[in-house]
Amino acid sequence: MRVREATDDDLPVLRAMLLEANNWTGEERFTPARLLADPHAGRYLAGWRRPGDLGFVASDPSSPDAPALGSIWARPLPAAAPGYGYVADDVPELSMAVAAHARGRGVGTALLSTCVDAGRARGWRAVSLSVEDGNEAARHLYVRHGFVTVGRNGGADTMLLEL
Repeated sequence: MRVREATDDDLPVLRAMLLEANNWTGEERFTPARLLADPHAGRYLAGWRRPGDLGFVASDPSSPDAPALGSIWARPLPAAAPGYGYVADDVPELSMAVAAHARGRGVGTALLSTCVDAGRARGWRAVSLSVEDGNEAARHLYVRHGFVTVGRNGGADTMLLEL
């Protein structure tokens, strides 16, 4: 597996992974159009690669034309236009997804570790995210990396990792 920094050209990959993250149950709860129209979800990618944005894409180096295995990205969102895992204006929110066929192979661990390390290098004080009830694989990954639950938003917990 290869993890590289996301570029401006990766917006389609990140959109596909945002859809994957929101359809993590395997059911099509969101279509691409519905997801991008959702005011909260759309904030995670609108104007991708703004100052402060950071992202990574995991791929299979033996299959360069294959779809991404997963991606992670972080961006600060303001209180006036928060995402689902908002904690504070200076705490970037993470979004992450691993393609269904690549789950359980360490892709999420590699992406999360890479992004957290890069956030530390940037001097971020913390990162946050939202994890839905029932997504125990993701929740265990986040807890293993030191995230703690700091709030609740509908049927999801807001989790924070102090850096």
